[in-house]
Amino acid sequence: MLLGESGVGKTSLARRVHHVSPRADGPFVEVSCGAIPATLFESEMFGCVAGAFTGAPADGRPGYLEQADGGTLFLDEVAELPLALQPKLLSVLQSGEFSRLGDDRVRRVDIRLVAATNRDLAVIFQ
Repeated sequence: MLLGESGVGKTSLARRVHHVSPRADGPFVEVSCGAIPATLFESEMFGCVAGAFTGAPADGRPGYLEQADGGTLFLDEVAELPLALQPKLLSVLQSGEFSRLGDDRVRRVDIRLVAATNRDLAVIFQ
């Protein structure tokens, strides 16, 4: 967890951690949690299969978790993560398994999670 005011280089530090690690050859996937509408966040994070919801891509699509497989998933402004999504993300972190929206198939990922925020989490979660 990287804590600090906006503009102090949390993203640069996360990239540096990735590039000096054994995962450097894997992807670095940056997610700006505050920039994704709460209604789309689950499909963006977990991906979806064709027909999972109105407007879903005809061939489905992988989410950020699959895109980061073998590398680093960087959740910037993680305090903006929708509350309803937090237990689902925790489950993935504990098991390494998830399903795309509308899918019964369980998928496995191996990711490092780095998160950052400029908010005081102790105050938010009191």
